[in-house]
Amino acid sequence: MTAPPLPREVNRAFGALPTPIGKRLLQVRALIFATAAAYEEVGRLTETLKWGEPAYLTDETGSGSTIRLGRVKDSAHAAILFNCKTTLIDSFRERFPDRFEYRQTRAVLLPVVGKLPSRELSVCLSLALTYHLDRRARKAR
Repeated sequence: MTAPPLPREVNRAFGALPTPIGKRLLQVRALIFATAAAYEEVGRLTETLKWGEPAYLTDETGSGSTIRLGRVKDSAHAAILFNCKTTLIDSFRERFPDRFEYRQTRAVLLPVVGKLPSRELSVCLSLALTYHLDRRARKAR
């Protein structure tokens, strides 16, 4: 599945980023939509802005935690931001301790050059997109 056309305000947010960061995050955006499409229980994503940054929500099903794309202070890396009250970054660190640079409990930082680590990143994105499903399943046990 290809990513849908960019909503105007989201396109503006990508355009406001430094070009290398914007290009890298557009690659991540495509991967978010491709990953979501692989999980029927995720449903259709809502693409909007949160705090002025592109954000991806599972409004239709409530299956996941919000994913935002942007940057963090004092870094030239592209950032994938997650809700800091989740255990997502801990899960990513456990699975990929040396693959990504992490910022506290809120971000995965990606270099803007080189090949996108799509396989590992899609694992992280799938964990975020199904975060609430996984938590509900654990509570039901």
